[in-house]
Amino acid sequence: MPRVLVIGGGIAGLWTAVKAADAGHEVEVVTKAALVEGSTRHAQGGIAAALFPDDSAERHYADTIAAGAGLSDPAAVHVLSDEGPARVRDLIRFGVAFDRGDSGLARGLEAAHSRARILHAGGDGTGAAIESALVATVRRRAVRVHEHTMLVDLLVEHGCVVGARLLAASGFTEVRADAVVLATGGSGCLYRHTTNPDVATGDGVAAAWRAGAEVADLEFVQFHPTALAAPGTPLISEAVRGEGAVIVDERGERFMPEVDPRAELAPRDVVARAVWKRMAEQDGRPVFLDATALGADFLAARFPGIDAACRDAGFEWGTQPVPITPAAHYAMGGVVTDLDGRTSLPGLFAVGECARTGVHGANRLASNSLLEAAVFADRAARALGAPCLSPAPAASAVPAPADAVTRFGVPARHAAGAGATDGVSPLDTESGDRAGAAAGDVEVERRELQALMWEHAGLERSGDGLAAASAALDAWRAPEVVDRRAAEDRNLLDLARLTVAAAIARTESVGAHFRTDDPRAATAEPLVATPATPTTTTTPTPAAHALEEAA
Repeated sequence: MPRVLVIGGGIAGLWTAVKAADAGHEVEVVTKAALVEGSTRHAQGGIAAALFPDDSAERHYADTIAAGAGLSDPAAVHVLSDEGPARVRDLIRFGVAFDRGDSGLARGLEAAHSRARILHAGGDGTGAAIESALVATVRRRAVRVHEHTMLVDLLVEHGCVVGARLLAASGFTEVRADAVVLATGGSGCLYRHTTNPDVATGDGVAAAWRAGAEVADLEFVQFHPTALAAPGTPLISEAVRGEGAVIVDERGERFMPEVDPRAELAPRDVVARAVWKRMAEQDGRPVFLDATALGADFLAARFPGIDAACRDAGFEWGTQPVPITPAAHYAMGGVVTDLDGRTSLPGLFAVGECARTGVHGANRLASNSLLEAAVFADRAARALGAPCLSPAPAASAVPAPADAVTRFGVPARHAAGAGATDGVSPLDTESGDRAGAAAGDVEVERRELQALMWEHAGLERSGDGLAAASAALDAWRAPEVVDRRAAEDRNLLDLARLTVAAAIARTESVGAHFRTDDPRAATAEPLVATPATPTTTTTPTPAAHALEEAA
């Protein structure tokens, strides 16, 4: 019986585990914290699918392609939109009780969707409902679950992934498997302000890169425009704006209609940068989300989790606008996969946020993340079986230059099969020779790394700022991996270097990657994925004092 090791306990990992167990595989699930503590349970906005008579998979496809700013893989987006409805029906069979109205399933509208197609559960508790149903489903299967167990490195023999080195409360251990599925989520903890839980340290992507797997699109980091400017930066779902809430400056004036005809429902990168710019014009003071027109009773019923978060922070959002700030939210890049989750390393699969399927391109469409995780986890589970599977093809379907992965992605740490070892390797990219990067004199300090990434590789980037970040990162060294914190810091340092290298290599602005030294940045020209010769411009950076309150 083939043995499958699934690393991650969110929707992607649990879905893979359920379907792999049903197919007769021997399945073990490893999760760094408790089984319910990943990013999935925090998902508020819902899950998008073309389930209604006035909608279609073709419309969902078109909306996803448009949001991706020309860099989505059309084949992957077709898979998402075509197979999405069936996966939502699977969730219903797993026990997810989506909200209902008088005529059946209730649905909402979110930014950049041409139709109301977002399903919710418990108002703003969709992720928690999905996580709960999948955990219960896994518990009913013959699946071994190891909680509080962290991925340290992948085991590679003769060019094939054969297991993983793990860290549990009892110490280090090695688990061998016929196939390893990474479902480790994102890397929001790279940034000072994030909506992600503290487990989101990019463990799977970093370990895959160290083992020799191909990664790409790490420069595309989505910043959510409406995190509450309060300790922990709680997310305020885009669905709130879908219901009619508006964004106003400190004078109480709307400014999004001047930025984009879709106003508050423009794509997230557009809204986030507009919020960031208005904060800069206000010397760093926050702007506000005004949902008062919706009424306190409606907000409490429709968004109970957000309502509680606002109250906990001392805000009555039904009667007063609440301060907001952008925050790191979702990683569009990750481990490159084919349409069945296979990576460039035989025996290794990746699903969920840690995977770069090609669906999201340069900017994720709202509420596509849970759907992508379900659709591609289902396909990966069906592709399991061979003890050492053929590697995935390079991401050549992306409508970008032929060398897109090497030019705008980053190279593997070393040749596949050379084995995974501790430490950080040199990077050979267009950003310059980084040989000796592992030989920094000072051990990395997480808060300093997060502040550096927020300042120089956040919503706005420039060649000078990225070069400064690169030099600072080179001066740091990874800690010896003796515990979870040290392992996470090593991963964050690896990913920070890779993200900055990718951002340096992509000199034009596109989607979530905005270069202030792109000549078009100061004009009304559309920012599309075509190479540009950079020139230096200056853009004000919001003062830190408003965000200090959210640190």
